[in-house]
Order: sequence, then C-alpha cells, then structure tokens
Amino acid sequence: MTYSRLFTSESVTAGHPDKVCDQISDAVLDAALTVDPLSRVAIETLATTNRVIVAGELTCASELNIDAIVRRTIERIGYVEPGTGFDANSVDVSVIVDRQSPDIAQSVERSYEAREEQSQDPHSNQGAGDQGLMFGYATNETPEYMPVSISLAHRLAKQLAHVRQTEMPELRPDGKTQVTVRIEGDAVTALDTVVVSSQHSEQITLDDIRQGITDLVIKPVLSEMPGAVDSSAATLLVNPSGRFVEGGPSADTGVTGRKIIVDTYGGVARHGGGAFSGKDASKVDRSASYALRWIAKNIVAAQLAEKCEIQASYAIGRAEPVGLWIETFGTATISEKLLHDAVRSVFDLRPSVITADLALTRPGFEPTAAYGHFGRDEFTWEQLNRVEELTAFLN
Repeated sequence: MTYSRLFTSESVTAGHPDKVCDQISDAVLDAALTVDPLSRVAIETLATTNRVIVAGELTCASELNIDAIVRRTIERIGYVEPGTGFDANSVDVSVIVDRQSPDIAQSVERSYEAREEQSQDPHSNQGAGDQGLMFGYATNETPEYMPVSISLAHRLAKQLAHVRQTEMPELRPDGKTQVTVRIEGDAVTALDTVVVSSQHSEQITLDDIRQGITDLVIKPVLSEMPGAVDSSAATLLVNPSGRFVEGGPSADTGVTGRKIIVDTYGGVARHGGGAFSGKDASKVDRSASYALRWIAKNIVAAQLAEKCEIQASYAIGRAEPVGLWIETFGTATISEKLLHDAVRSVFDLRPSVITADLALTRPGFEPTAAYGHFGRDEFTWEQLNRVEELTAFLN
C-alpha cells in the first residue's frame, strides 16, 4: 500500500559562514592552479568575528598573496560594511600554510602500481592522494538530473542572493533555504513546506521582509517547478525566527567542508564523508566524487536507469580504485551486472585519467563552493558525453 512521506533538503547562500570558508579555500586553489596547474592544495579556512584563519598544505611553483585572496573573496560575497564584525577591509587574516608532506607527495607522484607492480602504463603513475569512499548520484526527477528537493533549495538560495543584489538591498549576504517535499511511493508529488531565512538590516520591517521574499524569491521559483509536483498547499515560512540582523561569520563561526550535504544531493544519496573545497584533483574526495556524478548522470540520461548511485573507494598511493558498486534501486532497464561491465569499459577511474577527462587542473573551482557542486551545466562533470558509448557497449 502506498503511503505518504516527507523528505527535506536545504541550501545556503554564498554569505553563510561555512560557505564563506569554502569559497576562500577554493579561491586559494584557483590562484595556485592559475600559476601552476600541478599545484598540490589542501586548504582549510575558519572565519569568525573579525578574523579569518587559512591553514593547510600548499605546494605551488609561485608564492601566493593569500591575504589579498581572502579579502577579495569576502568583498565579492558582500561583506563590506564597516562596524558589522566582519568586513573585507578590517578583518584580520592569519595564514598558517606549509608544503605538502613528502610522504604523501611521493605516493601520489609514483603510484603503488608503478613502484611495486612495475606498471608501464603512464596513466597508472599517479596514485590517489588518500584512502576513502566516494559517491555519485543522478535521478530523472528534474531536467538537471538532481533530486527535486535540493534542486529547489538551491534555486531559492540563488534567487535570494539575486534579489538582495537588485530589488531588496536591505537584505544581507547570510541566508538559508529549506524544502520539504511529499513523496507517494517513489515519486515526488507535492511541495509541503518552504523555509527561507535572510539576514537583513535594521531599516526593514519583518512584514516587508516576508512580503518581499515571498513575492520576489519564492513565487518565481515555484512557478518553474515540474508540473507533476503540486505546490498549491505548500506552507511558506519566511524568517520564522523573526529578527536576523546579526549574521555571517560575526554571528556564527564558519569552517571549510561543513556543508557536504548541501554540496551534493541534499541527503537523498549517501556521502562518503570527504569535503571538496580547497582540494586539488589529486584528492579523490573531490575528483572521484565529480567523476561518479558524471557516470551516474550519463547512465540516467542513456535511460539505463531512472536513478543511479555509484560508490568507488581508493587506497592512498594506488591508481586503480579498490572498489566499485552500483545501485539503481530497481529502476535499471538492464541487469546491474551488465551495467557494471559497461561502466568499467566506458569510464576510467584512475586519478590521472579523471583529471584529464574533466580538465581538473584548470582554475574555476570557486564557483562550485556555493549553490551546489552538481546540477549546473557549466561544470565539466555535468557533460553528457558518454551516453552514446554506454549505449554502443550494450548493443
């Protein structure tokens, strides 16, 4: 018997404290890749009242002005008002960065296969930068092959940021969205609750905030919802806490990598635990997660399954993954054994191949650090360029 369930995903704006840190970490990565595509980067950022601490490992052919990168990023996000406890000009920036460990470096630059198995394949020379397990996911619920709940949450967050910069300048950079959908059987049938919270100035009333966000943020986004999802009875909650003047890092400490579910699939799919921002492509936490999303999306686009979740796992210093697992939740149009064989034939999950296939030595990671790493056509791991190869393998 079919019964009704409620599932919730959230998103946050670029001004959320954790996202400020993600963007700073990825801005440092982009700066390093700009001068040295072979940079090794593992940068963590902490932001709090009037202070940013950037720490981690960085091996790069040129020295970077990290202080300037931090201030430029904070200014772009919109924290520019003096006296608010966090602004680009007055914030104190501390940099605690060292080179990558030589033990890690040697295992990445000369893999287990090259060192101990004497492999002559150049694509096996680079080992994974750490052990770990990663997941990728895709579903046909939306045109971008993302779950409805996280797709709507991201759209609301982006629209909130747009409205702050245009029609409601009284809003401030920090904001959050949340979407609860009703599921009947396996299908999303209705929108149950939408929550939008935005930091704001003292000069705007709560009534004006609620009316403005409802009219300029929520209604335009809901008007573009998939036709099968009913939003007519949805509960709308705008700034349910009431006052939200103090926000950003001055009100809540931010840390890199603390929004991993926002970054991925909104909780619909599993997560291996590793964060993305501040890490170069030798870290399979990032590169393999991107590759697995790419694979899952091509599988669903090829109509080999309605939804697909893939896990890969790695050992530090080894090029080949030690595990590959595919789950289609009973929606596959072919056997999962055949699907597994097709993935193995069409995709190569060694780090050096992933990096080349997805052009991951190019700068351009800072935009990923807000509004989700997936479901956005501008990123290489979202391309549908292996659909024909998957189909051809099966024919």
